[in-house]
Amino acid sequence: MPVSLSVSVSLSPLLVPRVSTFNFKLFSLLLSLLPLGGFLQNRQNSGGCGGKRGGGVIFGSSSRCFLSQEPKMSLRKGSKVWAEDRDLAWVPAEAIEFVGKQVRVLTASGKKVLASPEKLFPRDADEEDHGGVDDMTKLTYLNEPGVLYNLQRRYSLNDIYTYTGSILIAVNPFTKLPHLYNVHMMEQYKGAPFGELSPHVFAVADASYRAMMYDNKSQSILVSGESGAGKTETTKLIMQYLTYVGGRAAGDDRTVEQQVLESNPLLEAFGNARTVRNDNSSRFGKFVEIQFDASGRISGAAIRTYLLERSRVVQITDPERNYHCFYQLCASGRDAEKYKLDHPSHFHYLNQSKTFELDGVSSLEEYMKTRRAMDIVGISYEDQEAIFCTLAAILHLGNIEFSPGKEHDSSVIKDQKSSFHMQMAANLFRCDVNLLLATLCTRSIQTREGSIVKALDCNSAVASRDALAKTVYARLFDWLVDNINRSVGQDLNSRVQIGVLDIYGFECFKDNSFEQFCINFANEKLQQHFNEHVFKMEQEEYSKEEINWSYIEFIDNQDVLDLIEKKPIGMIALLDEACMFPKSTHETFSTKLFQNFRAHLRLEKAKFSETDFTISHYAGKVTYHTDTFLDKNRDYVVVEHCNLLSSSKCPFVAGLFPSLPEESSRSSYKFSSVASRFKQQLQALMETLSSTEPHYIRCVKPNSLNRPQKFENLSILHQLRCGGVLEAVRISLAGYPTRRTYSEFIDRFGLLAPELIDGSYEEKAVTENILRKLKLENFQLGRTKVFLRAGQIGILDSRRAEILENAAKRVQRRFQTYISRRDFISTRAAASALQAYCRGCLARKMYAAKRETAAAISIQKYVRSSLLRRSYLKLGSAAIIIQSNIRGFSTRKKFLHGKKHRAATLIQARWRMCKVRLAYQHRQTSIIALQCLWRQKVAKRELRIRKQEANEAGALRLAKSKLEKQLEDFTWRLQLEKRLRVSHEESKLVEISKLQKTVESLNLELDAAKLATINECNKNAVLHSQLEFSMKEKSALERELIGTAELRKENSFLKSALDALEKKNSALELELVKAKKDGIESIEKLQEVEHKCSELQQNVKSLEEKLSLLEDENHVLRQKALSVSPKHSRPGFSKSFSEKYSGALVLHQNDRKPVFESPTPTKLIAPFSHGLSESRRSKLTVERHQVQENYEFLSRCIKEDLGFKDGKPLAACIIYKCLLHWHAFESERTQIFDFIIEGINEVLKVGDENVTLPYWLSNASALLCLLQRNLRSNGFLTTTTQRSAGSAGLISRVGHGLKSPFKFIGGFEDGISHIEARYPAILFKQQLTACVEKIFGLIRDNLKKELSPLLGSCIQAPKVRVHAGKSSRSPGGVPQQLPSSQWDNIIKFLDSLMSRLRCNHVPSFFIRKLITQVFSFINISLFNSLLLRRECCTFSNGEYVKSGLAELEKWIVCAKEEFAGTSWHELNYIRQAVGFLVIHQKRKKSLEEIMQDLCPALTVRQIYRISTMYWDDKYGTQSVSNEVVAQMREILNRDNQNLTSNSFLLDDDLSIPFSTEDIDIAIPAIDTSDVELPTFLSEYPCAQFLVPHQK
Repeated sequence: MPVSLSVSVSLSPLLVPRVSTFNFKLFSLLLSLLPLGGFLQNRQNSGGCGGKRGGGVIFGSSSRCFLSQEPKMSLRKGSKVWAEDRDLAWVPAEAIEFVGKQVRVLTASGKKVLASPEKLFPRDADEEDHGGVDDMTKLTYLNEPGVLYNLQRRYSLNDIYTYTGSILIAVNPFTKLPHLYNVHMMEQYKGAPFGELSPHVFAVADASYRAMMYDNKSQSILVSGESGAGKTETTKLIMQYLTYVGGRAAGDDRTVEQQVLESNPLLEAFGNARTVRNDNSSRFGKFVEIQFDASGRISGAAIRTYLLERSRVVQITDPERNYHCFYQLCASGRDAEKYKLDHPSHFHYLNQSKTFELDGVSSLEEYMKTRRAMDIVGISYEDQEAIFCTLAAILHLGNIEFSPGKEHDSSVIKDQKSSFHMQMAANLFRCDVNLLLATLCTRSIQTREGSIVKALDCNSAVASRDALAKTVYARLFDWLVDNINRSVGQDLNSRVQIGVLDIYGFECFKDNSFEQFCINFANEKLQQHFNEHVFKMEQEEYSKEEINWSYIEFIDNQDVLDLIEKKPIGMIALLDEACMFPKSTHETFSTKLFQNFRAHLRLEKAKFSETDFTISHYAGKVTYHTDTFLDKNRDYVVVEHCNLLSSSKCPFVAGLFPSLPEESSRSSYKFSSVASRFKQQLQALMETLSSTEPHYIRCVKPNSLNRPQKFENLSILHQLRCGGVLEAVRISLAGYPTRRTYSEFIDRFGLLAPELIDGSYEEKAVTENILRKLKLENFQLGRTKVFLRAGQIGILDSRRAEILENAAKRVQRRFQTYISRRDFISTRAAASALQAYCRGCLARKMYAAKRETAAAISIQKYVRSSLLRRSYLKLGSAAIIIQSNIRGFSTRKKFLHGKKHRAATLIQARWRMCKVRLAYQHRQTSIIALQCLWRQKVAKRELRIRKQEANEAGALRLAKSKLEKQLEDFTWRLQLEKRLRVSHEESKLVEISKLQKTVESLNLELDAAKLATINECNKNAVLHSQLEFSMKEKSALERELIGTAELRKENSFLKSALDALEKKNSALELELVKAKKDGIESIEKLQEVEHKCSELQQNVKSLEEKLSLLEDENHVLRQKALSVSPKHSRPGFSKSFSEKYSGALVLHQNDRKPVFESPTPTKLIAPFSHGLSESRRSKLTVERHQVQENYEFLSRCIKEDLGFKDGKPLAACIIYKCLLHWHAFESERTQIFDFIIEGINEVLKVGDENVTLPYWLSNASALLCLLQRNLRSNGFLTTTTQRSAGSAGLISRVGHGLKSPFKFIGGFEDGISHIEARYPAILFKQQLTACVEKIFGLIRDNLKKELSPLLGSCIQAPKVRVHAGKSSRSPGGVPQQLPSSQWDNIIKFLDSLMSRLRCNHVPSFFIRKLITQVFSFINISLFNSLLLRRECCTFSNGEYVKSGLAELEKWIVCAKEEFAGTSWHELNYIRQAVGFLVIHQKRKKSLEEIMQDLCPALTVRQIYRISTMYWDDKYGTQSVSNEVVAQMREILNRDNQNLTSNSFLLDDDLSIPFSTEDIDIAIPAIDTSDVELPTFLSEYPCAQFLVPHQK
């Protein structure tokens, strides 16, 4: 069998699932029987590469300039390489043959290409199976195509962020990904170490914030990229995150963060415009400084802008647009009419391009957003009107046209239309129109003799008009920035800040002008800063690993910067010099430029132009057209323009142009260089950045069409060069681009020297021996990593591939031998089986013939016997029928005679009864008539007496009026009560109707089941009838056999009939058995339905009980609200201590009030007066002392740990007994309950939470249960007897209460089990319920805080080296992983939690709820960490977490269901996710199988996340198929439009998982009668009533 050139193809999948990650231990095991001679011989003598970098690398000179120093790759047949492609830049290919000095490669598209080895780069096939790496430095081969295709693989999976060391690359997705930017995602990245979670812009923002807080040093985040790459959105996200973690300083009501965020749309409206590449391109640079105080809260902010593109105001090209604010103003409706504005096509500054609208953007809506942003940042309404007036004036100014005047070189207004626009501009500027015309058409020159007025020609007038428009707009933009800064406010005391730089990226268009020159100059500056930072990071990495790096050469782009900015002969200096001379042109500037820099390597002269020049930037060559360089660099301040607008009657416009100094007003023109000013701003920016710690974000635009999931390789490669990403790779390649930890290196390349890994070993020494064995040089061994020079990893992979290929050949040879032997053995076994089968067939035929002969004889015998028996039976049955008919006739005759005799007797009896009844009725009628007459006579006599008494009505009028008033009062109360009762009755009827409907539906199901049972019975009867019919058929057939004359002819017919009959009988018997089974099943279903019906009836009863209980409490609260006290407190009455705590007064026996009269303060303490008796005062003093003693006793009970007796909390029982003894529950007014609640809260604050919280959870819940079971509202029995619905449930509940085992102290009878509670008692029960919920929540939150750090170390398997020969990592082997100490810590934590709760006798109900919520938190934490960290989504890590979950399952089983409850089900998400990680053959699973069988609880977004992040670090297996990924992506894109929240993370449930009724049902009854009083409490006199009960 021929062996393929590729090892991964040649091996059978039955042997090695993935050869590229074939483990060297398995390899050693396979080759233990085979010699290794010659395996390690070098096929190509490739020496080590390294040493100092020779020569300098010219930036941007070639697409692979930074790779020129990489050593030649060791190529062989089957090598995986990258080949150049004209359309795709790079394509994956495979070397198939060598043609001279060139290599023929086969690309992925099937095309064969001939290329030189120098133009090929090595490719790691393993990385293609994964979704890419999240950090480019982890790439096996760090080269240009590897970087490009890694970004492409991640982008196809919607992983738009990727690290390159500390640099973040963000690829614009051109679609909404809301799940990446919600608050929950920000919470996940808050405080997480950089690089621990998946790459994200929040990670960079958090790293800068943490570095600022820890190092007390300012930070900066530099966001760069070309237009449309997403810089502005990225900046918004950074500020959004910083405002989330920084928030606002305490005590300050100003919302700085909101104003900073709202400044973005305002600056976008005035500083952004549509360009060729982007609909919302920022035409200025922005640096936002967010200032923080010492505690890390936002204390202020400032915004700096750079190089606004002023020329865009007056000149645009198609299809670009002017600034957004002009189009928004034209679409503003009434405001546009007010300013005489029309469609943008009617204005010269806007109609130079035919693009007036943007796709999907409404200019009117954007105008409203701009207005709202102005309101938020604090711009007044008057200033807003002035701003838009100024914008409208600029538009009218652009429509002013000029024509030649009468004098030479003069100009005048062209026509009436221009005059209208001139008048409108003057009106909007609020200046004189003639003066405006004069400033546009003339210019004043100051001389010694005086002022000379010079007329301007048409071209000069137009230039003056445009200069005025640009100046006004630039000053308006600067005013907006200054106003935003003033509104937001800067913190002058802030020592640290985070600056976010959103600046234009490198630009290279077909026509490049002065703006591109300045932009690229800024990018050269930033690139130098970037290179220094990257080189510094490399140095820090080398220093941390303690390796030698002194010989690494660093080359920067200082020569380009010197060319542009160096004085006195830099390009900017020459440009300023040219601008100072009026007669200078761009030709003279170009000539002088080429004369001074003729020999400069970075400057070239354009081929087809005498004035254009080309600069070799770091990102490539850019050709600049100098036609407009001088005009755009001149920033003349025309004195006439400033004087005109400074004299404006509009304060806003006048404020934009303050009065000029006297010396500057002598000249009409005040020259200012734009390039020099920009250079100074840039220098200040660089100084700011140099004083901060930088963080870099490179934004990339994936395609020019702004469409999602479209990746243009050439464009992205260009952006990577412009963004400096490839420059960072070049710097890395200059040193040691390949870095591997020792464990990773040995896992991959240990098979090169398996003899070094036997037994225990040190990883660093083994790594060095492997490299020495392969004769590699110039590598470095750090503390934890090995550093390899460029190209050395390719040599290692080549040697590894050779060994694997030879091993594969030997394995294949042995496997083919095994297959051939197996085929021979199976063929021999098949021949033996075939012979045995043939012999068996012959024997079966002989046996069948003998069997048929014996069967025929037997049939004849039985047929003769049957005929004789049938004739005998027929004769006997005829005799029996005749006898039965004769006996029946005689019996019927006797029966008829007896029937006639009974009928005659019955008629006689009825006739006699009728005669007697008639006589009795006649007598009764006569007696009633006599009684009526007598009663009539007596009634008339009584009537006469009553009439006489009625005449005396005057005496009864007073009583009548009183009764009427009472009747009205009772009527009003009755109506109010009826309304309340009707509302309750309606709600109760609605609930009862729902329950009745449920019962009716169940009854219908019951009837259906009964009908099904009847149908089954009918089927059984039909089957019986069929069976009888078949018996009749059988008898008919037998009768036919009697008349057969010839037995031999009918023998075959009888045999076939008999066989058919037997089959039919067996079928009928099977149907009968099946019918019986169906009947049994129907009966079982019927029983289940009856059981459900009974359960529903019980639920109805329990609901009725709860409803009645709520009605009782509502009744009490209603009575409390309706009852108005007839006595109110008098003015000036001071409340004493005894009045404050009056509910706890203990009265003497002779002063004790009845139970239903509450000892309120109004009854116990008389109003303050001077006539208070001495006896009364002494009594109050005694009562006050008793009250104080009671409170001290309760305070001692609450603060001391009284412990438990027989599982009953003593504190709760004693408090309940005291409240019961002091009649606090029956008090109308009392504050003793507030005292108890406040005491419990104080103890919870002061005590040890691990001890205090479980102790008081047990006590508070016990006290709540005592109140819930023993308190009833006042008037409970009287109100319940009046209810018509639910009375049966109430009676049963009252009966249950009378049988309660509780015995109340204080002289109550044993039969009474409920206390009539007043309003404060019911309120106390609600407060106690809230207290229990609070304690439960505190315990739960503390457990989560303790558990979080433990879970952080449990989500990822620790890096543990396993000695060779002691374990197997083959696919068939069972993973032998011992439970790590991290999971043991979790088990110990759960054990300690369980012991603490059980020591404090916390009811099992609360333990079960706590454990369930703890496991829910474990599930959420592990699952979210799994989805956020790619290194966790591995096969080995899945096995590790699975083993930990098995430990948790064992703990749950040991804890039993009483305490653990449904905790195992709470781990559903992490169990299914881990199960998906460790399952084999994922590519064969369809989406339905994954969603229904493997991960039914997970959403499609979660499955998609796991599938795309998964990689097998153990066996090299692949994730789900591309078809499944495409299906999930389609579902997600569809869901993105519908769902408001698309987060794939789980939210923590913070609700309380129980109610008061649940506690009452779950906690068993508590008997307080046998509670012993602790010794130190028996000293109190108020507690003496408890002492007799303990004897």
